[in-house]
Amino acid sequence: MNRFIRTFASAAVASLLSVAAAQAAEVKAGDLVITESWSRATPGGAKVAGGFLTIENKGTTADRLIAGSADIAGKFEIHEMSMDNGVMKMRQLDKGLAIEPGKTVKLAPGGYHVMLMDLKGPLKEGEKVPVTLQFEKAGKVQVTLDVAGIGAKAPGDAGGSMMKMDPKSHSGMKH
Repeated sequence: MNRFIRTFASAAVASLLSVAAAQAAEVKAGDLVITESWSRATPGGAKVAGGFLTIENKGTTADRLIAGSADIAGKFEIHEMSMDNGVMKMRQLDKGLAIEPGKTVKLAPGGYHVMLMDLKGPLKEGEKVPVTLQFEKAGKVQVTLDVAGIGAKAPGDAGGSMMKMDPKSHSGMKH
């Protein structure tokens, strides 16, 4: 039993340390605080990837995310996804994304996000991808996207990897 408790305790401490490390990746630029910067692994041959992060404006004036770049991508765009008559639509934000004073804007799957386009190679789980964000007032800011699993819904998520099926459980199916 002691061995079980030690193993469980070690796993719990490791989990807490990894969460703390993920939360510690905070970047400050002027009045902006950028946290939780991440992306998803891409399947081989994919030419696009999404980038997600949280931007908090602790100042008294608005700023705006207007552009960005990444060595791994030929093109960088700021996008918004929204529902329109039951259809999910994605559009580029030509004027960028406003970060109002005292507010936090979360770039996440299904909402605001950055698009890394014309990828020069796949993003692999566990990698760290350097990205430069360009703000109207705060200027250029270096952040690192932690690459999570392909189907990840949040930073550090392993994603929705394909379930392994037991062929015996498919009675009536021909193999």
